[in-house]
Amino acid sequence: MKLWTTYSAVAVGLAAVVLAACGGGNDGSSASSGARPDTVAVRTVDNTRVLTDSTGRTLYSADVEKGGRILCTAGCTSFWNPVSASPTQAKSAAANLNLDLGVVKRPGGARQLTFDGKPLYSFTEEGPGRLKGNGFADDFHGTHFTWMAAAAGAEPASSMPSGSSSPY
Repeated sequence: MKLWTTYSAVAVGLAAVVLAACGGGNDGSSASSGARPDTVAVRTVDNTRVLTDSTGRTLYSADVEKGGRILCTAGCTSFWNPVSASPTQAKSAAANLNLDLGVVKRPGGARQLTFDGKPLYSFTEEGPGRLKGNGFADDFHGTHFTWMAAAAGAEPASSMPSGSSSPY
């Protein structure tokens, strides 16, 4: 198990940044999941700064969704929970963390947090302090996704060696 340490006091006063991971529904835009992160933080793992929710769950994105495109819908959101946020919350977090955070509208109207223009998700098959989904590839609705931890700086090394078994 990898030990996480706080990179800096990034979670300071981010009470205005109330972010909730949502899941369920056909497009991932309705009910929220059991885990309800209330802030975004930056933590270090293997000397890499990764974005997490306040519970320490790693946040992920897929290059196929760059530019705010939403392709992870229906069955995809059973494994990858969209992280919701309002534009005000994203702006506040972006200023506090000095990161490119924003918001994009999901099908169905829910708003999802983005990092560098890519929608953010948490992985339902891992707990806090893990990178189990990093580098994982899967396919939903004819679209190929490769999930990478959202990292402020260099990308973290993949924890899914090629040929490894599915974490699902």
